[in-house]
Parts: sequence; C-alpha cells; structure tokens
Amino acid sequence: MNWKELISEERFGDKKKKSDAPIRSEFEVDFDRIIFSQPFRRLQDKTQVFPLPEQDFVHTRLTHSLEVSSVGRSLGKNVGAEIINRNPDFKNITAFDFGAITGAASLAHDVGNPPFGHSGEEAISDFFKSNPKSNKIKNEVSDAEWSDLINFEGNAQGFRLLIRNNLQGLNITKATLGAFTKYPRPSLVSSRDKIRKSQKKYGFFQSENAEFESLAETLNLQSLSDSEKIWCRHPLAFLVEAADDICYNIIDLEDSFGLGLVSYQEAEGFLANILQERFMPEKLTAIPGEKEKIGVLRAVTIQKLVQQVTETFLENESEILSGKFDRALTNNIPASDALDEIGKFSVERIYRCRPVLEKEAAGFEVISGLLESFVEAVFLKFYSKDSYSHRHESMYRLLPDYTKYKLEEKENTVYESMLYVTDFISGLTDSTAISIFRTIKGITFQGNRRG
Repeated sequence: MNWKELISEERFGDKKKKSDAPIRSEFEVDFDRIIFSQPFRRLQDKTQVFPLPEQDFVHTRLTHSLEVSSVGRSLGKNVGAEIINRNPDFKNITAFDFGAITGAASLAHDVGNPPFGHSGEEAISDFFKSNPKSNKIKNEVSDAEWSDLINFEGNAQGFRLLIRNNLQGLNITKATLGAFTKYPRPSLVSSRDKIRKSQKKYGFFQSENAEFESLAETLNLQSLSDSEKIWCRHPLAFLVEAADDICYNIIDLEDSFGLGLVSYQEAEGFLANILQERFMPEKLTAIPGEKEKIGVLRAVTIQKLVQQVTETFLENESEILSGKFDRALTNNIPASDALDEIGKFSVERIYRCRPVLEKEAAGFEVISGLLESFVEAVFLKFYSKDSYSHRHESMYRLLPDYTKYKLEEKENTVYESMLYVTDFISGLTDSTAISIFRTIKGITFQGNRRG
C-alpha cells in the first residue's frame, strides 16, 4: 500500500469539480458532515458504559466520540508530520490531512452502535438467532445475509450510514471510510486468521459488499485472500483503534472513580503505573479535590500514551503498509502491561457492576420487544399479506416516514427489508427506544386522559 493512494479525496458517486484552493480540505468536510449529522447527534442519548445518570461527569457515546476524535487527530498529525518528512516528494498532502482523516474517522467510530451499548448489538443478533418469529426470515435469505442478521455489528452499520449519498447518509471520502473500517471483511468467511486483529469482527454487510470492494480498489488495500473478500486495514485505522483504546481505558476509569466504584488510591495507582517517571505526587498536593487530581493525571496519561502510540506506529510503518503488521498498537507500546491491568480490573469492578448489568438486561428486553413487533409487521405486510392484520398495520404506521419510504419505493428482498428495520432500531436513542417499547406494550399511553 502507498500513502498517495490511501489519502484519497474521492467520494462515492461524487462528480463535482474540486476547488483548486479550497478553504476546507475534503477531510475537514468529512468531519463537519459527521458532527452535524443526526446519527452523531443521537449519541448524546446513547450509553457508553454506565446508564445515563444525573451526574455530569459520566460520559455518553457523544462525549466519548469527541474525545476519541481529539486523540485521533493528534495521533494522525504526529504520524503525518514524520511520514511527510520521510517522503519529501509528497505534493498537496499535509500533516493536517492525516490529522483530519483520523479525527473524522474517530469521530464517527460509534455512529452505527445501537441503543444500550454492546448489549444492543447482542440483542439484535439474538433476536434473529433465537426468536421463533425469525425462522421464516431465515428461509428467505442467503447464508451470507443470514450471517449479517444473526451477528449484527455496529461497525458494519456505521459503514452503511457513512457511504450513503442520500438524505440519511454522509458520503464521506474514501480515505476516511478506510480509516473508519477496523475490520475489512464480510461477516461470513470460510476461515479467518484469529491472530490478525482486523479479522476479529466484520466491517460491512452484504448490502455494501460492492461498495467496500470499490473502496479497497481505490485505496489499493492489500487483499488477504484469493477466494474471499478480505483485506488488510487502512494504516490509519490502527490509529483510530488506538485512540478508542486509550480513551475507553482511561476515561472509564475516571468515570468509575466519579461514581464511587473505584477509590482515589486505586485510580491514582493505575495512572501512575502508566506515567512511571512522569508521575510526580508532590505536584498533586497543590491541586485541591480528588476529582481535579484525577483529571490532571488523566490528561498527562493520555499525552504519554499518544506519544508512545505515535512512536510505535512509525517504527512499524513499513510492516503496516505491507500488511504484515496486524496488532493493536496499544498492545505494543511500553505501557501495554499497565493498560492490560486497567482492562482486567474494569471487567471485574466496572463492567460487571449492578447498574451496568441492569442496563444490559433492560436493553435486551427493549430491543427484542421492538424487533419482534416491527419485524413481524414488515415481513407480513410485504411477504405474507394473508396474515397481515389491523394490529400489524398499526405497528407498521409507527415506523418513521423515511423507513416506510425505503420499504415502499421499490420491491425489496427480505434481507433488504430487515436491514431497513435494523437501521431504524439501531438509530434510536436509549430514551426513544424505551419510550416506544413502553407505548407499544401498553405500559404508557400518551393520548388524552380523562379526569
């Protein structure tokens, strides 16, 4: 792979002539499109780890995404400055382009996630796997399409949102799409290399198969298989992944301290373990308040991790471009053991605490209930009309106008129709999902009330 092809300003279906001296780069346009989009805005009411409480210091997916973008932009600019220094023949590519691509891809990294965090992904998958009402769907789709439905993946849903050149899509540049895609393979493959980090999950649905193949061709991503559509990552995807790893490890620790799940001494100890010689406890004595002290330690820790990730990427640039390097950068930095300790601690003390488990349980109930009602209504309306009742019609009418438009504008396959339903469900905020669930189950009713 080579950087000149990887830093592509091309967009799907975009024939507009580019300005010779644009005020904004194409990659800055990506960032602006994402930050003003509905899918991004909805992250404000989507759980990161902890259920959305009254305390203002706990992160939502929106604040998490903004912080990941900030770290990603710094990583991209750091790396880009040195790559350009190593390649003086580069024309019209700047360190700011590297930063803008990585920052935009990092900003978008969670836009495809459904309500209730990762339990929302599992709830969608489990519905198609286990609910008896999904059996008739399985008979109407291919094995590859069924694999998409029973292994719902927020990364693939995000890719679907980002490539669309319509009212519901963002159509960002191919460079940013490449950096966004951590798992450049479809859901169903005959075999996968479990050692390669990029094969852990998948990054696009069958519905976007052709688009990803075109993307890979434009960017000249290395193919990993002669018989299947599996590619190496875009190099900047490693930086997006590292920015996410840094933020969720450090910020989840800070949030758990703010909620009283972790003591000050424990939080300080974990961050000091990363900082090593840069940890100066005597300076903390001048800072009033434990939250403020943890905030300062968090900032200095992220700064050090950004430096270590930058150095590791540049040391491995040749292997990354050849496709041989396929590991998380944070697993190869000097602080990797310290980050692993935080990760193990978080699983035991944070991700298994009662509020988080309650949120997961609620998410399963809500999303399963919504899917059961809307999937049945859509399937019967279009593919089994004899069983379509007034109750199903009432449910169908509750779908957004845009979803109904997509379902009705042409004759869709069952697979395509199911994706329109999961588009709707995965795009809901936590609050809206709960509200619709309570309404259709008759738990609450917003109509007129007589005294």
